[in-house]
Amino acid sequence: MHALIITGTGTEIGKTVVTAAIASLAAAAGRRVAVLKPAQAGLVPGELCDVEEVARLAGPVTRSELARYPEPLAPATGARRSGLPPVRPRRAAEEAARLAEGHDLVLIEGAGGLLVRYDPEGGTIADVPVALRGLGVDVSVLIVTTAGLGTLNTTALTAEALHARRLPLHGLVIGNWPATPDLATRCNLTDLPAVANAPSWGHYRKAVQNTIGKRSSP
Repeated sequence: MHALIITGTGTEIGKTVVTAAIASLAAAAGRRVAVLKPAQAGLVPGELCDVEEVARLAGPVTRSELARYPEPLAPATGARRSGLPPVRPRRAAEEAARLAEGHDLVLIEGAGGLLVRYDPEGGTIADVPVALRGLGVDVSVLIVTTAGLGTLNTTALTAEALHARRLPLHGLVIGNWPATPDLATRCNLTDLPAVANAPSWGHYRKAVQNTIGKRSSP
């Protein structure tokens, strides 16, 4: 049983598209795929939630969402302001383990960055792998990062937080690659794997977003 956590160096940088791309490739290889979103926040009327967007792009996958908060805020803040229960990392790990029993791959998409709080005690998506190990599920983490100036610092900090927790970093994907990359962006193709001490699995442009289900990939 294997789980992959997709986290980011920030918000709105492409985690859902990367999750869909991985789901599409895994399904094409004959693997049974489940997608878990522990906490969804801030949907506007008519907008698909992240697990629905993954299914739209990648095709049929098992979908699970544990909580939905009305305001576009960190999960802990959204839970507090809405009066709804928070999602604690242990609960997310238990749901991922349940899904792993009937699937070859469980993709867990975080909210925002690695250390965004999910509960009043300060639990984050970084606590989920620790709990999953205790439940007998093999797990690693994929970082989705940005392409341009500033990305080296945020990517290095995210990778350092993972390494400090002894969590396996599977690699990184660069989201929202520009049609005309500038000098810093081009250099970051080489520099990002170095600062993260992890392989880069590619980059994608927004044009991919509507074609993943047609076997496009990052």
